[in-house]
Amino acid sequence: MAASVGWLGAIAAYIALNVPALASDDEQTVRAAYLMMDVVMRYALIPLAATALATGIVQALGTPWGLFRHYWVTISLALTTLAFVILVLHLSAVEDMATVAADPKADVTHLGGDLFHSIGGLGVLAVPLTLNIYKPRGLTRYGWRRARKQLVHASRT
Repeated sequence: MAASVGWLGAIAAYIALNVPALASDDEQTVRAAYLMMDVVMRYALIPLAATALATGIVQALGTPWGLFRHYWVTISLALTTLAFVILVLHLSAVEDMATVAADPKADVTHLGGDLFHSIGGLGVLAVPLTLNIYKPRGLTRYGWRRARKQLVHASRT
């Protein structure tokens, strides 16, 4: 759970770096923002996302909730996995922006920031966060079969 909260915090930091990248008139500030976006992506976002995904799977497997028994767990897993994959695939675009920003002769005004991507990621992760807090009812077909097997087994003993 701490990794998930850290992932959300890293997204907030990434969003904060987008503000000067898009709004500042100072070229050095814009360059620094793009360079730090790469650092935040590599050393905060991706490691925290991977840890959140891994610990979520381990927690689901080690609890009665299971990984595929309840819709909310399955949806949370799917969205977290999707967000992680998109994040990893987006790394090359962030590297490219940082490479341009590192070149003192390059024009950084055309880079355009990454605000849409980061706010979109935050929005996507708000869904699993909400599901994991409220844990709405609803078993998957697998969950129903599993529950039925447990009832049959319990009635036999």
